[in-house]
Amino acid sequence: MLNIVLINPEIPFNTGNIGRSCVATGTRLHLVGKLGFKIASKEIRRSGLDYWPNLDYRRYETWEEFLQVNRPEREQLFFMSTKGQKNYWDAQFTDGCFLCFGAESCGLPKDFYEKYADRLFTIPMTGPVRSLNLSSSAAITLFEALRQNRNSYLK
Repeated sequence: MLNIVLINPEIPFNTGNIGRSCVATGTRLHLVGKLGFKIASKEIRRSGLDYWPNLDYRRYETWEEFLQVNRPEREQLFFMSTKGQKNYWDAQFTDGCFLCFGAESCGLPKDFYEKYADRLFTIPMTGPVRSLNLSSSAAITLFEALRQNRNSYLK
């Protein structure tokens, strides 16, 4: 099973869309830190449609709690950021890996850029755009991870 981790997500529609993608692909969603919305909000339900009750998600107050509960190996963590030096398509996504994304307005927590510098990846962009929408970035990365692990997910 693949995992998407949202750290301090702010926009309910993005989280709802990501949740919907997770349901469609059998991916677990992890919500870490401060949320800019309530899980039961109508915006989450609207963007997640009627799929939200089928979502396998976990909630953690802190990154430390997430690490303690899941105990991921460092090689299983992939942090997506515009500050990454490696392209996401060069990552070797494995079954069980964690695709991590920061807040829409400010990205990952500041200390992550140093602490996980070797695990930072980016989605290359050639146009005059600072970043892609969070739900788009999550879908792009998730489907590359699924493509790389397609033998594990073929029915």
